[in-house]
Amino acid sequence: MDWPHILAFNLTLLAAMAAPGPALLYALRQAISGGFAVGVATGIGLGAAAAAWTAAALLGLEAVFLLFPWAYLALKLVGACYLLYVAYSLWRDAREGLSDAPTPKARAFAGGLLVNFANPKAVLFAASVLLVIFPAGLSLGEKSLIVLNHFIVECLVYTGFAALLSAPPARAGYLRLKPVFDRVAAAVLGTLGLRLLLGR
Repeated sequence: MDWPHILAFNLTLLAAMAAPGPALLYALRQAISGGFAVGVATGIGLGAAAAAWTAAALLGLEAVFLLFPWAYLALKLVGACYLLYVAYSLWRDAREGLSDAPTPKARAFAGGLLVNFANPKAVLFAASVLLVIFPAGLSLGEKSLIVLNHFIVECLVYTGFAALLSAPPARAGYLRLKPVFDRVAAAVLGTLGLRLLLGR
């Protein structure tokens, strides 16, 4: 494994992170509504879960899913239900103001973990990307480096988002349009949850 492999992986990772999905949407909302520290904690949770899916792919979890389709189905059902729950909560609370009490960082981290763990398709995506980019026969050290690299890239990107979106103008704009933003976010997350639930 050489540095061009890592570069290609990072470029693919950045492109995937830029696509609107549950993780990006959740991270943006958390940073705007909760501030910088909450945004960073959420990003670390999202990054840890994404890196864990990459580790699972490197260790062959997609083969387990192929051998035991019920395991994949069970994870998919749990993940879809969690996304639908988040969507319902956002829609229900859209007109309520933000709590004055800051969101605990541990809760923000756990939310990030759960949102990314809610999508078992991530391990299949990771497996296909890893197969195309990296050579066969990676050592345990090389696999560990890939996972660590993935975690660092995710954390850097989400920290950047948190810095941009937790600024007072972004927060003030969010508060003015909170019902609209929260209901759009709820609709997108609900749609993604339904697609995960009903898709193959």
